[in-house]
Amino acid sequence: MKHFIERRDFLKLGAIGALSLLAAANDWFQAEAEAAELSSLSPDEALQKLLDGNQRFAQHHPNYPDQTELRVREVAQAQHPFATVLSCADSRVPVEIVFDQGIGDIFDVRIAGNIATPAAIGSIEYAVALLGTPLLMVLGHERCGAVTAAVKNEALPGEIGTFVKAILPAVERVKDKPGNLVDNAVVANVHYQIEQLQQSSLLTERLQSGQLKIVGGRYDLDTGKVMIIT
Repeated sequence: MKHFIERRDFLKLGAIGALSLLAAANDWFQAEAEAAELSSLSPDEALQKLLDGNQRFAQHHPNYPDQTELRVREVAQAQHPFATVLSCADSRVPVEIVFDQGIGDIFDVRIAGNIATPAAIGSIEYAVALLGTPLLMVLGHERCGAVTAAVKNEALPGEIGTFVKAILPAVERVKDKPGNLVDNAVVANVHYQIEQLQQSSLLTERLQSGQLKIVGGRYDLDTGKVMIIT
């Protein structure tokens, strides 16, 4: 009887183990299929995916996708982000959270004032040309400190003034326009940085072939919403 019980328990454990392996395999194949689907998104589909995620975030109904242990293992050896975002380093604009995405979904380049420095452009070229992201968004935000500093154009310590210099051309474009100068400059800066990115031959090649779309966005700190401005 004891031998029978032990054998029955052993078979039960074996069955549970087999079911666990099947479940894990199913999760893995599903994750692989989702990764392949993301890597084949068109530029417009990638943009819509970002906007859908932002809508969930702004409405306080996030899905928190791609944040599991399985996802960590899945992207450990390779990444297939469906979008590249050049955004401000401001702590209130965490891109993955704002767009309700997860690990490996967004190639995130963050720098004060969302400026297209040579290092930022190189990072973006890597994401677009080598990883094949079909969408590039330049994301500015309301009440940006870097843009405000550029509007004031005062002496700043250390290397802080370097990003001010990169934003000044955008400020010049709107300094005589009606409305709030900082907010106008935030939008103008997004347009200006996109112009700098369009000087990249690698990005231009992808744009002309239809494999890449570049858009500008403005994040509203008060509502959590992203508005497309280009």
